[in-house]
Amino acid sequence: MSERVIVGISQGDVNGIGLEVVLKTLMEPGIAEICTPVLFSSQKTVSYYRKVLGLEEFNFNPIRDLNQINNKKVNVFICYEEEVNIEMGKPTETSGRYAFLSLQKATEALVNKQIDALVTAPINKSTIQSAEFPFVGHTEYLGSKLGGEPLMLLCSDSGLRIAVVTGHIPVKDIASKITIDNVSSKILKLQQSLIKDFGVRKPRIAVLGLNPHAGDNGAIGNEDKEIIIPAIQKANLNNTVYGPYAADGFFGNGTYKQFDGILAMYHDQGLIPFKTLAFNDGVNFTAGLSGVRTSPDHGTAYEIAGKNIANEQSFKKALYAAIDIYKNRQLYSEISEHPLPFTNLKKER
Repeated sequence: MSERVIVGISQGDVNGIGLEVVLKTLMEPGIAEICTPVLFSSQKTVSYYRKVLGLEEFNFNPIRDLNQINNKKVNVFICYEEEVNIEMGKPTETSGRYAFLSLQKATEALVNKQIDALVTAPINKSTIQSAEFPFVGHTEYLGSKLGGEPLMLLCSDSGLRIAVVTGHIPVKDIASKITIDNVSSKILKLQQSLIKDFGVRKPRIAVLGLNPHAGDNGAIGNEDKEIIIPAIQKANLNNTVYGPYAADGFFGNGTYKQFDGILAMYHDQGLIPFKTLAFNDGVNFTAGLSGVRTSPDHGTAYEIAGKNIANEQSFKKALYAAIDIYKNRQLYSEISEHPLPFTNLKKER
């Protein structure tokens, strides 16, 4: 637990704000004291950004072998040698190709336990598509590489944590994915993540309804009554799961503050209120996997790329969260493997 956590960082889309927020974060004086960063990029790409952003004082240790990691410096693992054509603010096939190359190498390092956790900078879900990346996003790709069933979980310093049953799928397909088994499984995964990853001993979980007003007792659809309520009962978590709640009133009247975790039925139902309440310090965490992965809750932001005005706060929070979650998992593992012996305090008569 005392060893410094090695955090891998994928560069994201080189034409977006990813490398800007990464470099600004890694220039924070205290970062090197709490972790060992390893950025998966290239010496030429990082040097280009350092010059464009006027960050000449940013120093790094270029490596081609992860055994060369320097625990006292920011390390840049050289994923490619060639000079990349960077066109800030433009989604291009080139930027997508090098975003995938960085992600691929970083994921391999996480799978091989050469790094302890991974923080991913934003990608463009369209330009990154290829035969090697036929996925709709980071979450699905990492699920295929790390094993387990990924759960998208948005979290913030305020304690707001929102997971989703369905993630990156079209709205027309949502209802067909809302099944008793699927909802119940996500409730259990959220509970386990809150315990293992966030250290909440007995988490209280709220489940949102699918339909407006949670169906109004069947007046606006039967899914809430026939699927979500039975799913809550199937999860059987000793009366620590509540719902379904109508999503609008749940956030509007502040009921969300009473819970350790919230399960939304679909992407926008969970992410719109989350980003409204916690945009600058929000973190996207992929729960349910064998490795720890976090990311900022914003995208490539092409419109401000290269202008040196991007706010690095969310990326910084993602880095901190990755470290905390990794340490929480280590602590949970240690406690589980070496539980305190049971002591019978009953007095003999």
